[in-house]
Amino acid sequence: MIGPINIALTGLNAASKQLAASASNIANLQTAGSLEEGAQAPYTPLRTQQTAQTDNEGNGQGVTSTFVPKNDPFVPAYDPDSPFANNEGLIGMPNVDLAEEAVNLNLAKIQYKANIKTIEATSELNEELFRIIDDKA
Repeated sequence: MIGPINIALTGLNAASKQLAASASNIANLQTAGSLEEGAQAPYTPLRTQQTAQTDNEGNGQGVTSTFVPKNDPFVPAYDPDSPFANNEGLIGMPNVDLAEEAVNLNLAKIQYKANIKTIEATSELNEELFRIIDDKA
């Protein structure tokens, strides 16, 4: 019964990474930078990419989660007073959508709950198995 627990632990790790990516994106929502090549770039938002883990026979063994930069990481914004402003008064702002981040936070919460339930169910099954073995001994 260790298999289901290990799989659930990989799911908890993936949920933690999703939570960390969203928290970083929200915390750096206003971390501006320059649009000019070679200058300080704005914060690059993160997302997570999950890949299924399988054994040699193709059986599921959990999930691996990694941080990857978001496509189109920043958008131009007008702020001529910023030290990062170009000749047109444009700076780069992180391309972070708070609604999307709220959804990602809720998904991480659901992942946590589902994986904890898997661990709890596995624990209950182990306890029942041990009880049956004790009764027969």
